[in-house]
Amino acid sequence: MAEPLSPETIAIVKATAPVLQKHGLEITTRMYERLFVDPEIKALFDQAEQASGAQPKRLAAAILAYAKNVDNLAAFGPSVERMAERHVATHVKPEHYPAVANALLPAIKDVLGDAVDQRILDAWGEAYWFLADIMIGRETQIYDQAA
Repeated sequence: MAEPLSPETIAIVKATAPVLQKHGLEITTRMYERLFVDPEIKALFDQAEQASGAQPKRLAAAILAYAKNVDNLAAFGPSVERMAERHVATHVKPEHYPAVANALLPAIKDVLGDAVDQRILDAWGEAYWFLADIMIGRETQIYDQAA
């Protein structure tokens, strides 16, 4: 089980929710541009969902919901379950999570520029890995049940 998020991280992540509401789609669109330089990872994604904008919109909504509920993850439980099931269906594995982090955090900086300092990026990195650990754990359970 992951270490709980620090109060400072929770405060920073919650404080970024209004910015995510405004720029989330731009951030997730940029994140996928960065992520898809890897053809193996790109192949995991439905490209029609990418082209229509549905996937970036879904991810932007999920990130916003996470930011708003980072201090109440029980509210996020059903979303975690849906995402974990979708990840297993599309063969997402634990080794893909670092690539997403390495695309998401720079995408935040790309879109928001000087409005984002290292403290904010560090908080989002901590929050990302906290949720990633939960997702990886649940996905592992689903993979194991299917085996």
